[in-house]
Amino acid sequence: MKEFKRILNIKLPDKQSAFLWGARKTGKSTYLKNCFPDSIVFDFLKTDLYFKISKNPALLRELLLAKDKALLKYPIILYEVQKVPHVLDEVHWLIENKGLRFVLCGSSARKLKRGHANLLGGRAWRYEMFPLVTAEIDNFNLLRALNQGLIPSHYLQSSENAKKSLNAYVQDYLKEEVFAEGLIRNVPAFSRFFDAFGYSHGELTNYSNIARDCGVDSKTVKEYYQILVDTLMAVRIEPFKKRQSRQVITKAVKYYLFDAGVAGCLIKRNLSEEKGTEFGKAFEHFILMEMVAYRSYNGNDFRINFWRTKSGLEVDYVIGDGETAIEVKGTDNVDVRDLKGLFAFMDTYSPGRSIVVCNEKEKRIHGKIEIMPWREFLYELWDNRILKY
Repeated sequence: MKEFKRILNIKLPDKQSAFLWGARKTGKSTYLKNCFPDSIVFDFLKTDLYFKISKNPALLRELLLAKDKALLKYPIILYEVQKVPHVLDEVHWLIENKGLRFVLCGSSARKLKRGHANLLGGRAWRYEMFPLVTAEIDNFNLLRALNQGLIPSHYLQSSENAKKSLNAYVQDYLKEEVFAEGLIRNVPAFSRFFDAFGYSHGELTNYSNIARDCGVDSKTVKEYYQILVDTLMAVRIEPFKKRQSRQVITKAVKYYLFDAGVAGCLIKRNLSEEKGTEFGKAFEHFILMEMVAYRSYNGNDFRINFWRTKSGLEVDYVIGDGETAIEVKGTDNVDVRDLKGLFAFMDTYSPGRSIVVCNEKEKRIHGKIEIMPWREFLYELWDNRILKY
């Protein structure tokens, strides 16, 4: 399989360890093998190792102390560390007393947090691996990305094989992973919730309506959403709240799955052309995930919110404290009617930049609004010319 040069850059100074989190199949293992080819590896997906270390976490210390010191100068990699939370006490001891470094890799820290595991008290930096982004792909194909997603193996497959892989991923991983990790008790209710998530994906979330569909209360539905966020399967976008106004929505939130292809599989979407309502929704999701990955890979901490009035005026993404407003349109002909939300936001907050990301071929300026082809927007994004916070 083709290997992509990933933007994530893990450089660990002496005595510094790291956590690397990310959903399954995003490329964590391949990345770490390339980045640390000489490292000692413990993979807790291997059942024999998992059972040994689970029963006796001290075995990790004993095995490592028996290794040649020349090998211990490299970071030690532990895969799926959330499966054996008590091993982190041994990791802590080895960091403090032997000066060893670790890269602790997994799909979710939620189980570690719930089990009050030792999260090393700042001794490990936090990194996250996302699906592929445009800056990592030569000859990027937008429709392929929206239909098949940007999990590396899915993006590279034929459309028919990708469809089968996405179905398996949704059924066998997204649901079963949560069940296997013991993060929920009511398996049928969570399964119904996950199916219901499809029709509310990227929309204002009404917890009560989804609760009725799932046969649980609103508090439980909120917890289900939090599980998806904690396991890196979804991102939550809050409303922009710089100024209080009765006319602006300030409580409802939106949720997006971590990959456009996975979301498309869940809602049974198949795009044949770059136009239409469904394309527009997928396109909006795709642009969001590029910005989320950019924020993480560049070590930034700016907020991404949305803004919407009760009358329906909306800006898809408001960055930082309102410095940048971004509207995403799947059209190749942006009309002045498409700019109403941006104009309203500009009148109230005066952002430094107002941008429409779209499918037009050339950049143009309408008043103070930059209308940008999506390829140009993403090139400038990854070139650090769009979001500087």
